[in-house]
Order: sequence, then C-alpha cells, then structure tokens
Amino acid sequence: MNIADLRKSYEKAELNEHASHTDPLQQFEQWLQEAISAEVPEPNAMTLATVASNLRPSTRVVLIKGCDARGIVWYTNYDSQKGLELAGNPFAALQFHWVELERVVRIEGRVEKVSDAESDAYFHSRPLDSRIGAWASPQSQVIEGRSLLVTNAAKYAAKFMLQPPRPPHWGGYRLVPDQWQFWQGRKSRLHDRLRYTLNGDAWLRERLAP
Repeated sequence: MNIADLRKSYEKAELNEHASHTDPLQQFEQWLQEAISAEVPEPNAMTLATVASNLRPSTRVVLIKGCDARGIVWYTNYDSQKGLELAGNPFAALQFHWVELERVVRIEGRVEKVSDAESDAYFHSRPLDSRIGAWASPQSQVIEGRSLLVTNAAKYAAKFMLQPPRPPHWGGYRLVPDQWQFWQGRKSRLHDRLRYTLNGDAWLRERLAP
C-alpha cells in the first residue's frame, strides 16, 4: 500500500471548552490518568524537542517522572546532547501522543534543573542496574562498541557495590510551561484543539483551527 493512502477516521471522543478544565495541569492530569487506565503502551513516554546553538532542532523520547504546579519533570545525563542543548538554550517543547485515545498534548516553556535533593531522591529510588547504568554510559558520545558499556558497568558495579551515589552529571530537569495544547482527533479531520497560554498569573484558553 502507498503510505499516502494510509488514513484513519478519528471518532473516539471530543474536547470542548465547556467540559474541559480551566487549568491546563488539571486537564493534563485527567488525560494522563485516562491513558494509564486505558492501558495505553507507555503512557508516560513523551517526545522532548530542544534546539542547539546552530538552531538545529532535535527530538528524543524521555519518560515523565513527575508533574505538579511547578512543571513537568524528567531525568537524564546532563552531558548528553539534550543536556548540552538545554544549557545553551533553556527553552524546550514536550509532546505526548496517546494513539489509542486519539489524543496529543503539547507543552512549551523554559527548562530548569531540579534541586539536588530531588535528583538524589529519585536516583536512589531506581533499580540498582539503572543506577550503575547512569555511571556506565557516556550518553551521546561516540563509542567503539557495546563492550565499552559492559566493561564500564562491571567496573562501577565493583567500585560502588550496592550503594552507587548519584553521578554529578546526572539529574532532573523541569519544564515550566507557558503554553499547553490539547488535541483530540475528530471525524473528517475537524479535530478539537485547545490552547492554554499563560497570561500573567492566569491561563487564557482558546480554540485553534485544526
């Protein structure tokens, strides 16, 4: 089949101003919980978009590890490509795509590092293999082969045993939203799309054409 002929009619739900929350965080938490309840594969997976100093954008999938009024949190290697790009340009975008529910959430804003205490607490909640992996992988760097990762993992496992500390190059980021968009697929490509924009201390909710 020609990929240009692949089509789907979106008819599962609707999104309107009267039934949606005035606070985008509440709307997001509702949709996230519905995705979890529907057993959508990896409902916590989100695409993170950053922009390098040469203005080239890049994306990758990361996992949300927390959300509250302060923002959306994930954890990673600060020396990775995304970490270096965020150090030079602290603005980013996130996107959730829950295919089975025909829903997309887009979030934009400024990114900051979470506190050392938050990073420490999350790091020590991770499985031991994951904590060793944070030491073993020089994320985004060119390596000769997988054997380097295996060797590094064995080295740090022997060094730290059951108590690896959090690496200084590893921790959390928080995106502080100033814009949210919620997209619900609808029939005939007349999708529902609501945008929330931060206006002072309040959120302005508007409908956008799909």
